[in-house]
Amino acid sequence: MSQSASVWLVLVAALVAANLPFLNERLFGFIQLRSGRKLLAVRLAELVVLYFLVGALGLLFERRVGQIAPQGWEFYAVSASLFLVLAFPGFTWRYLIKHHRS
Repeated sequence: MSQSASVWLVLVAALVAANLPFLNERLFGFIQLRSGRKLLAVRLAELVVLYFLVGALGLLFERRVGQIAPQGWEFYAVSASLFLVLAFPGFTWRYLIKHHRS
């Protein structure tokens, strides 16, 4: 896989992972909760775990291409901010748009 394709794959994975906690009531999309509804705190914790999983995917691709570049705190601050921005559509759909219950 080319370097460009791996970058796009990580970005698409980040977009999907950032919105996953807000688009369903299951933990990580698979595990049914006893209460049936996820609290915001659970969604945010899920968002943090998915951030690290997408980061691990990016690290895997970087390792396959060559040497892993050292990253400072700035990289993690920017990538976490980008992940939060990518989560905004799901957050908006879940909490800001009024849904009619049938």
